[in-house]
Amino acid sequence: MLRLGEKIVIVADAFEQNLPVGGYGYIIAYDRNPDNAFDYVVRSPKTNRNYFVPSSDIELEVNLIQQEVERVEREALIDFALATHNEKLFFQVMNGEVDTAEEPEEATQESISQAEFIKQVNLRAWI
Repeated sequence: MLRLGEKIVIVADAFEQNLPVGGYGYIIAYDRNPDNAFDYVVRSPKTNRNYFVPSSDIELEVNLIQQEVERVEREALIDFALATHNEKLFFQVMNGEVDTAEEPEEATQESISQAEFIKQVNLRAWI
């Protein structure tokens, strides 16, 4: 649940209320009526109006900025990989592979003896 006074961006208009999509606003109240589809009351300074909106129509400005930063960073890495002919980096960015260090950990988990496995199961069952 978002806090009162937080700056949000209107990203959709599910109920076709002529919301200023792409515009920003501030959460000024919660709509606590369980029979209502709306979650928040948002004040839009651009249109100088209050809107009842569901939570799916709004997004925190900070989250949108973070998503844009990640997108730009990914595009820059792709451009760098193409410019330097770094095929390994290119495939790593395109496939979304973060680290290859996770694979050895899985191999060690599989090599646990039967006695150790039973001991771990008994410990978890006891807890």
